[in-house]
Amino acid sequence: MSFMPSVGDAEHRSFRVVVADDEGLFRASLRQLLAVPPPVLKDVYGVDVGPGFEVVGEAGTGAEAIQVVQAAHPDLLLLDQLMPRMNGLEALRELDAAHAIPRTILLAGAIERSHLLTAVQLGVRGLVLKDSTTELLFEAIVCVLAGQYWLGQTLVTDLLESVRPLIQSAATAIPGGAPLTRREREVITRVVAGYANKDIARELAVSEETIKHHLTRIFDKVGAANRVELALLAQAHGLVDTVEPAPEIPAVNLATERAVIQRGFDGRARTV
Repeated sequence: MSFMPSVGDAEHRSFRVVVADDEGLFRASLRQLLAVPPPVLKDVYGVDVGPGFEVVGEAGTGAEAIQVVQAAHPDLLLLDQLMPRMNGLEALRELDAAHAIPRTILLAGAIERSHLLTAVQLGVRGLVLKDSTTELLFEAIVCVLAGQYWLGQTLVTDLLESVRPLIQSAATAIPGGAPLTRREREVITRVVAGYANKDIARELAVSEETIKHHLTRIFDKVGAANRVELALLAQAHGLVDTVEPAPEIPAVNLATERAVIQRGFDGRARTV
């Protein structure tokens, strides 16, 4: 396990990344790749990542990943699904309980359909198979940093099949529950739009702890276990108001990314 302090000023800083994988050579390869983002990001997609990516911490086990993430507060976590003693999903459960999950891309050789849904429910925003190309990995990174979800085409199909029962149950879950306050609806709307807790807090001019308190009450009222179920319930029952998509992270051109994402299936990737 290693932890490295960030460099750069607050306004034009690098994106802070934690890499968690039990293979040291794989971590080293990712660190080298992130040090020099490929020209395709700017030449093909017109995305300027500013100073680039800075690996602020590394971990070889799930337990180490928890410690490094809580110490480094990264913008992005690249997390191996299979690690000794505590795997990636178990580490995410611990981070979720501590309200400390950053935007996360799960790295896997393969993944079962049930694990895919669990990963998304725990806050994973992207999944990249380990035999993917470098360009595809960076497409996923930029999409996730822009507040989007990123999955391969086959994985999208698997996820939709896994989510289908939730959609069916969402249609009948809310009637009879306690009424939602105006502020709770504002929070729900921003969850559906992809906002992180800190983004919701900033926009509503309250503390992040207040947002967590609102979400706890909302989950109890609507019977949702997590943000994914809340989003499905909200859309099924018309609880979503009009709001701008999640704010971009500095140095990522979100408008450009939307155009990239909406190109459709190209045989490699698609958001959901």
